[in-house]
Amino acid sequence: MIVALALLGYAALLLTAAPVPLSAARWPDAAPRLAIAAWFALTGSAVASVLAGGLALMVPTVRVSADVSRLLASCVMALRAQYAHPGGAAMTGAGAVLALAVLARVSWCTVRALARAAGARRRHRLGLALVGRRDPRLGAVIVRHHQAAAYCLPGRGSRIVVTTGAMDTLDESQLRAVLAHERAHLRGRHHLLVTVAAALCAAFPRVPGFRIASEQVARLAELSADDAASAAAHRLAAAGALLSLGAGVPAAALGAAGTADADRVRRLIDGPAAISRSRAVSVAVTAATVALVPLLLLAGPAASARGMNYCPHGHRAAAAAPAAALYSR
Repeated sequence: MIVALALLGYAALLLTAAPVPLSAARWPDAAPRLAIAAWFALTGSAVASVLAGGLALMVPTVRVSADVSRLLASCVMALRAQYAHPGGAAMTGAGAVLALAVLARVSWCTVRALARAAGARRRHRLGLALVGRRDPRLGAVIVRHHQAAAYCLPGRGSRIVVTTGAMDTLDESQLRAVLAHERAHLRGRHHLLVTVAAALCAAFPRVPGFRIASEQVARLAELSADDAASAAAHRLAAAGALLSLGAGVPAAALGAAGTADADRVRRLIDGPAAISRSRAVSVAVTAATVALVPLLLLAGPAASARGMNYCPHGHRAAAAAPAAALYSR
């Protein structure tokens, strides 16, 4: 019971106290990939804590033993003892409902979001096959359209799409920055990160922590691709490309200017602030600790259970009998 409350309280703390300070911090702009990992450590640990809390309510602690038959017998006796009184049965039912509901909700929303995105990209690829032409020099598909736009279509058969309007508007350096931006999206599998974060937000729309995490992961994915663009060309060229491109990016795609704002342009012009090695190590260690806390909370009771046996006294001999018979053969 104490472990379950600790796990559920830890999840609530992560989703209420941590998102706002993390979203307001300045270091994520200097290390967007590390910040994405930190956000997933936070949200993933929160979900895992709720699942583990439900399991802790469902399954009583039993003695850890190398003898499989005795361990199973102890589990059966402990579950029987817990169901013997109404409070124990209600607690087990609540834990089962909580764990299964959260697992089913997260799984359903994630699978649905991934399937919808894959379907939309597949339909868009069919359209590109009709109206686009492949340019081997650029490694992109050129679409005749007056609006200046560029985006990548991730997933199976991934490709980069550039309109003729963008070809006419961007100079060579700006075009190189845009292509590097889109390649970074494809290389980093940013569509999966953005989709999973959005799925968690859709699964629990009333939890602000998941909404903030979804917004931040989408923004940080763009910052990470911006860094690749500024490495391939001058950062002023990358900033100019963002200002020149329109926002005509399909919903299933990721684009350089699809979520452009003043902060992104200013970051490209000024250059991102460097993050110190000590700060990066500290953030990485903190994120790893946050992710491991649910396991650590469960490890303590598991270790202390080595000296426990919840099997009722009247059934100990019966529980040990199958093992004794097995060893006597």
